[in-house]
Amino acid sequence: MITCFIRYQIDPFQRAAFRQYAENWGRIIPRCGGHLLGYFLPHEGSNDIAWGLIAFESLAAYEAYRARLKQDAEGMSNFAMAQELRFILREERSFCETLDSTFCRQPTTETP
Repeated sequence: MITCFIRYQIDPFQRAAFRQYAENWGRIIPRCGGHLLGYFLPHEGSNDIAWGLIAFESLAAYEAYRARLKQDAEGMSNFAMAQELRFILREERSFCETLDSTFCRQPTTETP
C-alpha cells in the first residue's frame, strides 16, 4: 500500500472555504477509488498548513483513481471552486510506502 500525503499552504483567512473543499473530497475520493485517511486543518502552530492523506493499493491504483477523478463532475467542480476562490496557495504531493505492521495501530494498556 502507498499513501499520498498532500501538503497544502492555505490562505488562513479562507479556512472555511478549505474546510468545505476537504469535506467535498470526503464524498468524491472514495467514489473514485481512493481510501481517504483524512484531511487535517491547522489547529495550533502554523495557521496556513493543511494536510490530506489518501491510500492506494499501488501506484497503478493511484493512476486509475486520477483518471476517474478527472471524469467526475463533482471532482471537477471542487477543483474549479478552489481555483476560483484561490484559498490554496501551494500544494505538494509525496508518496510513502505504508508499513503494514504500524498502520492504524490502536492504543493498548499492555506493559512491556
